[in-house]
Amino acid sequence: MKIEQKIFMNRELSWLKFNERVLEEAENKEVPLCERLTFASIYQSNLDEFFMVRVGSLIDQMLIDQDNKENKTKMTPNEQLEAIMPRVKKLNRRKDSVYEEIMEQVEEYGIKIVNFQKISKKESEYLRAYFQSEIAPLISPTIIGKRQPFPFLKNKEIYVVAVLETKSGKEKLGIIPCGNQVFQRLIKLSGNGDYMLSEEMILHYVPRVFKGYQVKAKTLIRITRNADIDADALYDEDLDYRDFMVQVIKKRKKLAPVRLELSKEMDGEIIDLLCEYLDLEPRYAFYSQAPLDLSFIFEIQDILRRETHLFFEKRVPQRSPQFRDDEPIMDQIVKKDKLLSYPYESMKPFLTLLQQAANDKDVISIKMTLYRVAKQSKIVESLIEAAENGKDVTILVELKARFDEENNIEWSRRLEDAGCRVIYGLDGYKVHSKLCLITRKVEGHVSYITQIGTGNYNEKTSRLYTDLSLMTANVDIAMEAGEVFQALSMGETVESSEHLLVAPNCLQNRVLHMIDQEIAHARAGENGYIGLKMNSLSDKRIMDKLVEASCAGVKIDMIIRGICCLIPGVKGKTENIHVRSIVGRFLEHSRIYIFGDRGREKVYIASADFMTRNTLRRVEVAAPVYDPEIKMQLIEMFITMLSDNQKAREEDSKGNYKISKNQETVLNSQEFFYEQAYQDVQSE
Repeated sequence: MKIEQKIFMNRELSWLKFNERVLEEAENKEVPLCERLTFASIYQSNLDEFFMVRVGSLIDQMLIDQDNKENKTKMTPNEQLEAIMPRVKKLNRRKDSVYEEIMEQVEEYGIKIVNFQKISKKESEYLRAYFQSEIAPLISPTIIGKRQPFPFLKNKEIYVVAVLETKSGKEKLGIIPCGNQVFQRLIKLSGNGDYMLSEEMILHYVPRVFKGYQVKAKTLIRITRNADIDADALYDEDLDYRDFMVQVIKKRKKLAPVRLELSKEMDGEIIDLLCEYLDLEPRYAFYSQAPLDLSFIFEIQDILRRETHLFFEKRVPQRSPQFRDDEPIMDQIVKKDKLLSYPYESMKPFLTLLQQAANDKDVISIKMTLYRVAKQSKIVESLIEAAENGKDVTILVELKARFDEENNIEWSRRLEDAGCRVIYGLDGYKVHSKLCLITRKVEGHVSYITQIGTGNYNEKTSRLYTDLSLMTANVDIAMEAGEVFQALSMGETVESSEHLLVAPNCLQNRVLHMIDQEIAHARAGENGYIGLKMNSLSDKRIMDKLVEASCAGVKIDMIIRGICCLIPGVKGKTENIHVRSIVGRFLEHSRIYIFGDRGREKVYIASADFMTRNTLRRVEVAAPVYDPEIKMQLIEMFITMLSDNQKAREEDSKGNYKISKNQETVLNSQEFFYEQAYQDVQSE
């Protein structure tokens, strides 16, 4: 076996290991019961997106070039799919098992999801009457035949499929959609805490729907459709880009199926028939004992909300001690750089900054990149107010933010209507940077406030994701931020920069250079050090350079939540590399780069993971942290996360992840940071 096969892991298989870590949180009995349900639901929704995007992409690759090999483990698309499917089936069995275990415990609190084997005669009569009056009039059954072709099945919606036998002995297929938005999914049985899922009720009453037929077999099914559509490849320059993206969204909803899920084990011939209708290979068919869609669990959680011990302790983002209420935010940033750490600290200072800028007579322009924003966005409202107040507002709205396109399209219309100049990204590149530049002119003197973030301008996710937001009056950073916006306005990318790292042209190469500097220090007998925190690592050039650094004696610590294609601890290759993954209550989303040993650290916060798509195919921005106090704060945060022994899993030399709980002091880094935020406010 080649060395490369030992130190690199396939991207898709690494992602499945990440989703396994999510599932482990559902299995973890130390996690409150209702939160375990949430992790089970997250596991399922993560897997939905994995099939829609990644599996869909691999199937597309097979159609184009089935011999094409990815650059880390040299696996073909088919080899990757062959490895993915059994692992997914194994994980799904664990999901089914933990769902059943959790729901058994939920029953102790008076809430039970029942089926027709678990109800009384009186309840059965109630459900029959309920079905006849509330559901039967709203469903639209179909029998497949010569005059009725197989219907289009919507992505991620549940259907009943029944094998029907006519009086003459012929078999037909009956289909009933269960995703009608009119009737409730969780149906309460009279007088107690028993509930039934509407699709289970429809499945039971199939004989009443298809009268005159004998029901030979029946199951619930759910289809997952490919969502990996390349908007840039389809774009026609004669079309309005926003109107074009509306059409892309419509096309995505109709792409080919990539997965079939069934609630009951069916005869192989039936599965083959369904797969034939769906133009899907049988290997993409999965049986699930748990409900095919777990989104109803949030209704159960609402019912149990008073049982506070079933949930995480309530945490509220705290006021940052760096800001005072008696002075304008911009004036405070001019005096000293500021850093907000979400969700531990509130986003309010940044929201206030935009609000004050919108109404400040000296502010002449606001420029900003928007990738994902909240449905009810105070940020966009402030930008609209600024434009209505006569300020020059330029906004880049990334319409290719996957699954958020519709929201972004609607906001872009409102921004344009208010008088903002709206740019819609670049040909061939997504704009993923989190950048805001505010320009003021006071008595002929121009000054700037630049904000650089690791996460989206989204008030909702700022309470759920760990992210960082740096605000600075540094002129050098402002000048380069201005160059980024100027290039975007002209449909171009920044060619060079000195302070900011700006993908696609000057991030990967600058990172490689800083790794080379650490290699040089190590070879000179000094301590070389690299610390990286991000969501994913798959960029082959950067990984090769990290292997070179490890071999030279550079110590490398990496905190990588999701995909990590580099296996640490392999003797003679990656033995100086240590990898940890934190999966906890909050989604780890911040990116921190540290280059250099104590006393000479270069520290950056960034929007970019080290994936080729980020480093070479997106506009990303990493900002240097020049303020000594903020730099030390970030280093201390990084060290704390390295010391987490509750939610951090260490990756071993075989690519497996385990929580190391042998330390004497218990440390959950997320809870530590929240406790610290509460104490900072109390000590003022």
